[in-house]
Amino acid sequence: MRRTVRFLLNDRQFSLEGFDPTLTLLDWLRNERRLIGTKEGCAEGDCGACTVLVGRLRQDGTGKTELRYEAINACIRFVATLDACHIVTVEHLKKASGGLHPVQQAMVELHGSQCGFCTPGIVMSLTALWLGAAEAPSRERIEEALAGNLCRCTGYGPIISALDRAYEIEASSADSLNVGRAEIARKLAGLADQDIIEISEGGRKLFAPATADQLAELTAAHPDATLVAGATDVGLWITKMLMRPATVITLGRVGELDRIEDKGDHLVIGALVSLSDARAALGALDPQIDELIRRFGSEQVRNAGTVGGNVANGSPIGDSPPVLIALGASVTLRRGGERRTVPLEQFFIAYKKQDRQPGDFVEALIVPKPKPGTLFHVSKISKRFDEDISAVCAAFRLERDGAGLTTNAVLAFGGMAATPKRAAAAEAALAGRSFNAEAAEAAALALASDFKPLDDWRASARYRSTVAANLIRRFQAETATGSVHRVAGILRSDAHA
Repeated sequence: MRRTVRFLLNDRQFSLEGFDPTLTLLDWLRNERRLIGTKEGCAEGDCGACTVLVGRLRQDGTGKTELRYEAINACIRFVATLDACHIVTVEHLKKASGGLHPVQQAMVELHGSQCGFCTPGIVMSLTALWLGAAEAPSRERIEEALAGNLCRCTGYGPIISALDRAYEIEASSADSLNVGRAEIARKLAGLADQDIIEISEGGRKLFAPATADQLAELTAAHPDATLVAGATDVGLWITKMLMRPATVITLGRVGELDRIEDKGDHLVIGALVSLSDARAALGALDPQIDELIRRFGSEQVRNAGTVGGNVANGSPIGDSPPVLIALGASVTLRRGGERRTVPLEQFFIAYKKQDRQPGDFVEALIVPKPKPGTLFHVSKISKRFDEDISAVCAAFRLERDGAGLTTNAVLAFGGMAATPKRAAAAEAALAGRSFNAEAAEAAALALASDFKPLDDWRASARYRSTVAANLIRRFQAETATGSVHRVAGILRSDAHA
């Protein structure tokens, strides 16, 4: 047992003990270290003003260890989750000579800042792209990286152009974080160990196991503990709801859960795999899945949030469950040395209630690959196109026989009920029929007996019902014409979807 959290902050090493288990990185940086370039805007991971870089040792696809930096939101990240990491704030970007980093210099030259409040976070998001990229990314890629950084006064034109200008000033390979990467990696390797970390203050505790067996022991000993992966939801419990969990177990050091295995006809995705890392594997199954994950919060959220956490959280408006249910995924639960596998559609029992016994934790997701000839469709309906929670999320999978008759239909929805749920009546309306306009209309009308959605501030019940039915009609129209736009299944908020 170790009672300290050890990490690098910019060019210094720290070892902290005896602090609030849910102390956020933002509060520690500003209040304890007086690094006030990192701002607090929303305190819920939306605005990006608190963006910093976190470097971690990771294994690439070949098993080789590499140091990778990612942009994250400091406002909802717990300090205790950053053991053996390198935290980089905007103050550390300056050159050894004291001059501005090329990204900063380009922002100045192109007038990419006005009030300046959001500027440090924007600079850190652009720097995350800058690191390791030999050439300037495409405009689309830059816009994607900036989707989690809100700026009210400048407009994004000069900000986007700034990264191109930065490459004209200096190649990214000359960045100090790239030049010194080997030494940083050596230091981080020296901080890593297999000890369980325990942080306690005022009767509250946080445990950070290093192995899956340690995690199983801790969850068995503390069945009421709050399990935290990326804290993209739990972080809001702390900053917005002012909750103070008595016991927290963080999963970030358990490398065994941070793996994707391709088993030929299915994928095994560890519970700790981030949404950013899962995107390539799941997106390869269908381009619409790739686009859905691209719109899953901001890049900062995707870098921290995990697939396992999104499932275990059990939200009825989580974006991944409908897709995973449509693919026929199962969830592997572990308690102690025992494991059981549950079809994901059966895992969700009621609002925020899942088929988990005390001491259970999500270990992995088993995701079958669609069979050749399978029809697949994904739609996300939200008020904002980027970085918004779904009003309705839908994923459809249709399998047919040689005569073109439907042998298996899975229509999964989020936002339509208290849990992510299949539309059983609508599926039955398609069974044994050609997937034509008449069949789609029957399925669309059958949704009325599948769901009685709620009215809330995201959408009215009537709106949700209308959109859900129209998505089935659209799926059939795209299939009939063969003109499916591979990302057009992701829709802006539109009652005529």
